[in-house]
Amino acid sequence: MKANLTKSTKSVKGKEIVRQWHLVDANKKILGRMIPEITHFLQGKHKANYISHLDSGDYVVVVNVDAVRVTGSKQSSKVYTRYSGYPGGLKKISYAKMKQEKPEEIIRHAVSGMLPKNKLRDRRMTRLFVFKGSTHTYEDKLKIKYKK
Repeated sequence: MKANLTKSTKSVKGKEIVRQWHLVDANKKILGRMIPEITHFLQGKHKANYISHLDSGDYVVVVNVDAVRVTGSKQSSKVYTRYSGYPGGLKKISYAKMKQEKPEEIIRHAVSGMLPKNKLRDRRMTRLFVFKGSTHTYEDKLKIKYKK
């Protein structure tokens, strides 16, 4: 029996992408278990029409980031570094201090590290909204609530 090779499936166009909103509550969740789920939504891998070269991801709102947990000794040993490019320009900040001052940056840094390093990364990061408490400004747009 010969297969019919003339029929082809249509790939999704950039104009046809429908974006949804997802809510992730980080209260008492482990950071390393939660971040892959967030990146999954930002990339659009949960959709049936996922194409790697198109930005078909959704919006993600993360709340209660000040209550996120890490396992093992990361609470005392994890260090975030950045380098300005100048001599003596290496800045180090511990996880405990970062959690106290800017807990939103912990989530952003982890999600940015999990996303592919390509042209779409900055666009995907703009669709991530991180809030310290349980209140946020996107209540009217949320229809899908993710709880795991």
